[in-house]
This record gives sequence, structure tokens and C-alpha cells, in this order.
Amino acid sequence: MLNALGLLKERRFLPLFVTQFLGAFNDNLFKTAMVLFATYQIYNDARIEQNFNALATAIGILPFFLLSALSGQLADTHDKARIIRIVKAAEVAIMIVGSAGLLIAHAGYATPGLAMMLLAVLGLGIHSAFFGPIKYAILPQHLRDDEVLGGTGLVEAATYLAILSGTVAAGLLAKLPAIVTVITVLSVAGVGMATALLVPAAPRVGPVLTVNYNPLSASWRVISATMHIPRLFMAICAISFFWSMGAVLIIVFPPLVKNVLTADETVSTFVIALFSIGVAIGSVAINALLKGHTSAKYAPASVIAMGLCVVVFTLLCRAWPALPDKQLYALMPFLAQPMGWLIVAALMAIAVTGGMFVVPLYAFLTTTVGKDETARTVAANNVVNAGAMTCGAIVVQLLSVAGVTPLNTILLVVAMSPVAAWLAWRLHQLCD
Repeated sequence: MLNALGLLKERRFLPLFVTQFLGAFNDNLFKTAMVLFATYQIYNDARIEQNFNALATAIGILPFFLLSALSGQLADTHDKARIIRIVKAAEVAIMIVGSAGLLIAHAGYATPGLAMMLLAVLGLGIHSAFFGPIKYAILPQHLRDDEVLGGTGLVEAATYLAILSGTVAAGLLAKLPAIVTVITVLSVAGVGMATALLVPAAPRVGPVLTVNYNPLSASWRVISATMHIPRLFMAICAISFFWSMGAVLIIVFPPLVKNVLTADETVSTFVIALFSIGVAIGSVAINALLKGHTSAKYAPASVIAMGLCVVVFTLLCRAWPALPDKQLYALMPFLAQPMGWLIVAALMAIAVTGGMFVVPLYAFLTTTVGKDETARTVAANNVVNAGAMTCGAIVVQLLSVAGVTPLNTILLVVAMSPVAAWLAWRLHQLCD
């Protein structure tokens, strides 16, 4: 891991690392600010709050369905660094629209403000659909073979640390005038565009491709060209199944914190921050365990452990001393409760085991194909991931309509963990 951390001194890695960190930070800052505003200032019903979160999640996922295949083709056909610069310039425009919506919503015009913010979420989804394949596919071009797993782990850890810092920032800024949040997201977008200019060139490797601009046929083509390879099929299935579990957690957590743990925005921010820290720790830890070797041998046990930790978390939530009459715990009173730190430990354990599960699977996608195919491979993964996350969101919606509470909905993750473990075990049998 010391060797991997040494990459942060290298021009071939640091600008990309900083650029993707700032993008993830800004994305999460804006989305969290929107969700907290809708959950705590607009709506007052757990089912409506959960439905809004599901809608926002679906809107953010939609571009991955439509554009991942195109983004993968473009990344394998053109200079990846140039595409990064174009995408980061677009982020500035997206944040202008989102910032305007945030100001309008805080001015008392909630419906048009939320509509503009959801439009910005769609734009951020497009931004991520184009940037996502590149941030992994560019690594084999700039790093040695024995550095790719470490670089992937650092990128994954930085992504979740960015989620952490973006979430914390959103919680802190929620107490300040909306203009402060606006200045922050626009400034971060500007700095991200500047660091993108420092990313070294990553020109096309391999033959020239004929780009298919039809989103449906392009998606089918890039998936069919990837999924017939057994190791890639199993890796993508395992990652996608993990992110369907992640979609359940993403949607359920904010209303669960408000209505089951009876806690305010600061606790909701803290919970998401804990999850981000844990995944980052898991991302770094698995690289140390594997000693730089790409392997799925720890993945089955990791995801089973994750499911067991979710069981413990739900049991703790059921025993939690909820406040009456819509009173909410602030952060310090929440932590002062005897069970507060047990819930913190359970959340950390869920996140650490999740990070240990998923990081080696991403490394499979970028190290077991040719360098001229990595972006399309990651793009195929993103399309399937988006489908899996959409299925997760739909199931949450159906459970909500059926009257299933957020606390019971989260048990879906427990039921899914053995399937994810089996997929990872099959990948281990194929490749290790």
C-alpha cells in the first residue's frame, strides 16, 4: 500500500486523482443538499421521502443506461484526457442550473426549485456516465501492471472519501444561507476543471473504432462484446448485484434516520459519512491483504459479513429509544445514547466489508482486457450496474407501496448477500 500511496506524488496519477475526487465531492454535496432539503424542509411523510429519494436515484442512473456505451466507445477512440476536460467544463454549467434551483427552492418556490435541482441531477448523471469509464480505463495507460490494483484502490477510496467530505459539507452548509452552498459547488467545479488540464494525455490504443451513436444498439453491442467472456461476465454480475444492494441502502437511509432513529440532518449526514469512511477503509485494506494481486478470494466472505452486519444494524434500530411527537435527536445527544456507538460500529462494519468486496472486482475489469478495450468494458459494467440499481429502486418502491417500512426494506440487502457471495465465489473459481 505504501507503493500505491507513492502514486500520489506522480504527475501520471495525481491530477486524475484530484479531478475525480473533486467531481465526486461536488456531486455528493449537491445531491445531499437537495435530499436533506426535501426530507427535512418539504416533506413530512416517510413514504413520500423514500419515493423522492428513489426518484432522484433513478434520474441519476438513467444516463448510464443511455450513454455508457457511447462514452466507452469515445474513450477508446479518442484521447481520454481530452474527454475529461470537456466533461469537467460541462460540470460548471450543470452546477449553475442546480445552484439556481437551490436558491429558488430556498426562496419559497419549492416545486420549480426542486425541478431544476432534479434537472441538475440528470446532468450530473450524464457527467458521471462519461467520466466513470475513463477514471478506471485510463489507469492501465498511466500505471504499471503491478500498480493498477493499488491505483484502483486509491481511486475507489478517494471516491468514498469525497462522498464523506461532500456529505459532511452539505450537512454543515444546510445551517447556512443557500448562497454559501452555491458559491461552494461553483468554486469546486471550477477547480476541478483546472486540475483536469493537468491530466497527462492518454491517446487511443489499438485500431480506430466506428462509433455507434444509437444508445440502444450501442449498449447491446458493448454488453454482448463483454459478457460472453466468463471472467468479465461473473465480475460484472457480482458488481451489479452489489450496487443493487447499494441502491436499497441509498434510498432507505435518509427516511430511516429521520423516522426510525428520530434524528435530524446532522445525524443523517454523519451516518452517510460513516458509510463513506468505512468503504474507503475497506478499499485500502483489501489491497493490503491481497498484496497488489488481483483476486476475488476474500469477496464471498466479505459480502456475507456485510449481510450479517446489516442484521445487527436492524436489531439495534428496533431497540433504539425513539423520541415522541416528531422530536429529533441532534448529533451529540444521538451519540450520548448507550446504543449510539453500537449503531456507529455496525454501520462502519457494513461499509468496510462492502469496500473489501467490490474493489478487487473493478480491478478485474481493467487488468484482464487489452488497454484498447478497458473503457468499453467499464462502460458495459456501468450499463448493467445501472439496470441493477434501477431494479433495486423499483423493488424499494413496490415494497413502499405494499406498506413495508424502511427498517424492514433494508433486510432485502441481507437476503441478497448470499447471491452476491456465490457470484464472487464463481469468479474466484474461474480466475484464481
